Amino acid sequence: MAKVKITLKKSLIGRSETQRRTVASLGLRKLQQSVELEDTPQLRGQVEKVSHLVSVEEK
Repeated sequence: MAKVKITLKKSLIGRSETQRRTVASLGLRKLQQSVELEDTPQLRGQVEKVSHLVSVEEK
């Protein structure tokens, strides 16, 4: 399966609790931190919810 690299680009300060939890569930805690995850429909849905905070790079 393909992988995607997700990087937290914007701060979570002032964001809603659901957005904070979504970012945490992706495994991101600090700015500029990146994780590589399997590309699944569930992951794409999570990324879409916080797309204004993260960047996605195909691997």
